[in-house]
Amino acid sequence: MYSPFRFYRFTGGQASLLFLCSTLVILGATTLPTAVAEKDVPRPADHVHGVEKCQECHTSGVDFEALAKQSDSSCLQCHSAKRLKKGLAPARKKPAPSLAESELTAFAPDKPIAADAGMRYPQYSEKSRLGDAPNEMVLIPAGPFIRGTDDRLPDEGPQHTMELPDYYIDIYEVTNLQYKKFIDETGRRSPSHFRNRTFPPGKADHPVTFVSWNDAHEYCAWAGKRLPTDMEWEKAARGPDGNIFPWGNEFDVNKANTPVRWQAIGHEGDTTPVGAFAEGASPYGLYDMTGNVWEWTASWYKAYPGNTTESENYGERYKTLKGGSWFDCSFYKCGLSAPLYNRAFFAKRTKNDTFGFRCAKDP
Repeated sequence: MYSPFRFYRFTGGQASLLFLCSTLVILGATTLPTAVAEKDVPRPADHVHGVEKCQECHTSGVDFEALAKQSDSSCLQCHSAKRLKKGLAPARKKPAPSLAESELTAFAPDKPIAADAGMRYPQYSEKSRLGDAPNEMVLIPAGPFIRGTDDRLPDEGPQHTMELPDYYIDIYEVTNLQYKKFIDETGRRSPSHFRNRTFPPGKADHPVTFVSWNDAHEYCAWAGKRLPTDMEWEKAARGPDGNIFPWGNEFDVNKANTPVRWQAIGHEGDTTPVGAFAEGASPYGLYDMTGNVWEWTASWYKAYPGNTTESENYGERYKTLKGGSWFDCSFYKCGLSAPLYNRAFFAKRTKNDTFGFRCAKDP
């Protein structure tokens, strides 16, 4: 079973409350840690309601229909009449299940799965498959791609087509071993999960975590690269047909490191070696574009062209992340973060055990 507070150790960023509050919703938690319940914790007002409201709704089994009638915009983001009509939030008779039960089970397999299901590499290894050399890259050809969606959260639309020039992007997320070489050569501070400036045993090929946007930016510059924009990231992940997931439009628990997978295994979640899910590659051959770790992008959190939704969080205040993670604390539909059009936003200084990155490069 998941432990609500074991994994998320945020530093910085107003938007962290979204993940913490949503974690409680997902897990059916009925209490909050003191630090979260404090009245002076800043909240992005248009993206999540107050903690007390969150508890009130989701610990008392409120019907989806009732939530759809709420005037609070953050309720409507997940429980709108539009979502009810589309069957994304099915109407239920009382007693209603918790949000964790109703949404997590939408993609959960009928039977438990093996811990290594779908994986081609062992979870832990003392040796690195990739070494500490710079990441392999693939060329994403110039041309159009489908960005966003019209069917979910207000900041994810409208769906539109964009043209991008060609560019290179890393096939894998940057690993602990690759990042160690960077800090060894530059003297930069090591991530908080490192001990004596080295990564945990058996995690050489796992994605580096506890890195801020600035850490990711500096690593890519050191490697002669740069962070991808969120547009570049989304095109590389969705491919020319605008897939919802890297492999297509149907979720598959065996093709990515997501919370649904860990629930089916029956263990607390963790990162997995980069590239471990061979069948989960994107059309361009990139791995872990859904799950494993959220990935920092170069882009500020701004409204898409044609989006009329107002948000105090738009502007040059927060950087966006893409792809979701192994522990995806958002509203959930296998995780709201699993679909490739989803994006998160955090202050540049934020770091935790689900944030990582990959790099891009101009031809």
